[in-house]
Formats: sequence, structure tokens, C-alpha cells
Amino acid sequence: MQRARAGTELAYTVSAQRRRAYLAVPASGAGPGVLVVHEADGLGDFARDASDRLAREGFVAFAPDWLGTGSATPADEARRLADALDPARAADALDAAVDALLGRDACLGARVGALGFGWGGMLALDLATRSHRIAAVVAGWAAHPRRDPDVAKLEAACLALFAERDAQAPPEAARAFEARLRAAGRRAAVRIVPGVTAGFLDAGRHAVFDASAAAQTWDVLLGFLRAELT
Repeated sequence: MQRARAGTELAYTVSAQRRRAYLAVPASGAGPGVLVVHEADGLGDFARDASDRLAREGFVAFAPDWLGTGSATPADEARRLADALDPARAADALDAAVDALLGRDACLGARVGALGFGWGGMLALDLATRSHRIAAVVAGWAAHPRRDPDVAKLEAACLALFAERDAQAPPEAARAFEARLRAAGRRAAVRIVPGVTAGFLDAGRHAVFDASAAAQTWDVLLGFLRAELT
């Protein structure tokens, strides 16, 4: 049974245009902020589920529609839209989302976390290389030949997650990414989750979801965010 939504559908402004977003606030009414950056298929259930889970753990989670499609998009169309997207437009959308999150009364502190997977992981990592307002970033399977944020500019603490069986970001890519982080002297940890493929955290993707690995990974990333943001 799907858990009832705990958050709120709302809108935020990007370059004078309104975009959809999802906000989830903890029962306490306030907490550290975390920006949830959706994957290339748009603002769908996984981003909302992650936001709800973060809120249950005491964080204020804000999931913006950086792609501008308004909802989840079929996979092939989503990849086409993401591939064609001007990186500057995505950056503007996420910068505006950080403004929106920090502008919420419920969001405590002057810096926030960012969490994303796939395209979302790459964009979350890129955001952290550009913005001093990001204190911690969780980037899932973000190492890819076409996605190469300059980690030398990374000021935030970083947790990079990889799936052992991910053909797009295999273990050798994870190890190369870790070597880049170390060479740059960044404060980062790289974790390769054994026996799973990309998407294993998403309960809606039945073919790849792994409940045990997902639970363990959530424990790791929540511990990381608590240590860096609280």
C-alpha cells in the first residue's frame, strides 16, 4: 500500500515563470533544508517519496520541477528533453529552488543539503560546485562521460552512491570519480552498493528495487545529512 502523501504541492518562480514543486515539512514544523533533485523523468513519485521520507526524519524537503514538464514523463521522452536541456536553464531552476527553500520559515540555517540520482545526482553535484549555500550533497550514480561537474570547485561535503551493476556508471567509473575527489582534496565518501543496479532505491521500479539495499543506503545517507546539516 502506498503511503499517503505528507507534503504540499506548490509553485516557485524561475526567471519570472511559475514551476511546480513539492514541499514536505517535519512534524516539528521546522528543520534543516534538503533540495531533492528529480531524475530525467520529471517530478514524479520517487522525488515525492524521498521528500516525505526526509520530512519524517526531521528535514524540510523541497523537490522542484527543474525540467519544467510539470509531472513525470515517459522515459524515452524524458531522456530526449534532458539531453536537449540547456545546462544554464537547469542551473537557474535549481538556484531559484535554493532561494525558495531557504525562504521558507520552516527551513533552519543559512545552508542546505542537496540529494539527487541519475541526472538529478549530476545536477545536485553541479549545484554544489557552484553554490556556497550547499553544505552537503548526496549524488547517486552521477559519474558519466557526459556529466562531468568540476569537483575541484566542490565546497560541500559529498556522499557519492553507485550501483555495482549500473552499466552507465560502473564500479570503475565510481573508483575514477573517487580518485578525482581525493586528488582535489575534497571531503567526500564514495559507496558502491553491491548486487544492485541504478534505481534500486525506487520502490516504484519493481524490476530493480531492492528493499534491503535501499534500507541500508537510506540509513547511510540520512546519517550523512544529519552529521552535516544538524
